[in-house]
Amino acid sequence: MTSNLTVFLVEDDKDLQLGCVQALQLADIAVRAFDSVEAVQPHLCPGLPGVIVTDMRLPGAHGLALVEEAHDIDPDLPVIMVTGHGDVTLAVQAMRSGAYDFIPKPFSPEQLVEVVQRALDKRRLTLEVANLRRALTLSEGLEGKLVGHSLSIHRVRQLVTEVADSPVDVLIRGETGTGKEVVARALHDHSRRRNAPYVALNCGGLPDSLLDSELFGHEPGAFTGAQKRRIGRIEHANGGTLFLDELESMPMSVQVKLLRVLQERCIERLGSNQSIPVNVRVVAATKDDLLARAQQGSFRADLVYRLNVVNISLPALRERREDIPMLLEHFMLLAASRYDRPLPRLPQAQLRQLMARDWPGNVRELRNVADALVLGVGPQWTSPHAAPPDANGHPGSEPGLAETVEQFERSLIADALERHAGNVGQTAKALHIPKTTLVDKIRKHGLGR
Repeated sequence: MTSNLTVFLVEDDKDLQLGCVQALQLADIAVRAFDSVEAVQPHLCPGLPGVIVTDMRLPGAHGLALVEEAHDIDPDLPVIMVTGHGDVTLAVQAMRSGAYDFIPKPFSPEQLVEVVQRALDKRRLTLEVANLRRALTLSEGLEGKLVGHSLSIHRVRQLVTEVADSPVDVLIRGETGTGKEVVARALHDHSRRRNAPYVALNCGGLPDSLLDSELFGHEPGAFTGAQKRRIGRIEHANGGTLFLDELESMPMSVQVKLLRVLQERCIERLGSNQSIPVNVRVVAATKDDLLARAQQGSFRADLVYRLNVVNISLPALRERREDIPMLLEHFMLLAASRYDRPLPRLPQAQLRQLMARDWPGNVRELRNVADALVLGVGPQWTSPHAAPPDANGHPGSEPGLAETVEQFERSLIADALERHAGNVGQTAKALHIPKTTLVDKIRKHGLGR
């Protein structure tokens, strides 16, 4: 439990030092002993892998000085004070200066171990969260936003890369929860518009009577209650990107106005005849087939064709099951950092259950499950012994391990081969397996070219 963490013990009394060292070692806690503040100072650093236990009374520099110095170097570093009966005032001062706890003399070995163990647990969590945040910082590129190694998500990343810096409008289609806004944000962040506004609007989240004003703005007196000028979302996004989610919910009257914006790049606020030029890129998202809706007469065909210059289709999570382990790890990493919790370790049985689920809520549902797992309140069906529900939510039978692994392995190899243009050597290197092993697996899965 305390592996890789060390107690830095500062104690000049040799007998007491030896007793503390023995007590900690018997509890399987690593310890290094020093007899002065000066001796331990060279070891102090941000992210120190351990905690400090120091006597209050020391030769030379006072133990309180060590507390203050440690707190300045790393505010989260636990320092435990060992105090005599007459040092209560100093102990209180030490706590105010950032000490983690204090142990009054005389104390039992059990007391020492208990307090140190608590401090080590706290330190371990602090360091783990810091490591998680560093890992997140390193994953801020496109692959950190559009996570996965399946061929389908690889193609999405490739398309985003190709069109991000172009002025062309984009239509994103995918089921609820597939990550349409993530793609929209990625298009903005990887374009030359990245420093300009990114403005998002859910067309289905407003009444029809308000959507017009929300998009185009209004002048005073344009309608009852319009007492002052209001800048609409399109105008606010000038120079940047406007993301319109649930486009299928947009009423026909607003569709006509949006079409004019796309064609002429200008708007008119409600209650005004003044044409205002706008430089805005429109990224729209829908879960429906808009062309089919146009044929039914419930959506404007000319708007579909105007937006459909670049079409990005997002796969459902059930269509890229091989991405589930990577996505789950990514979301648990985010959750652990957000909630200051350790990263949970999932048994293989639970992972198989997650791989077998149909995920009607797609990536969004998986993210919610990841949050729950980090908080220790995961759904019952993710227990090591429960079988996952089927598509209708009914209890299902647990898939065989061999079948799940086979499917995952085949998908992983097929994707890697695609990314490396069939080069077996490069693919083997990317998968961290010997070339001969890869050749055997290619033959086994019928992936030969």
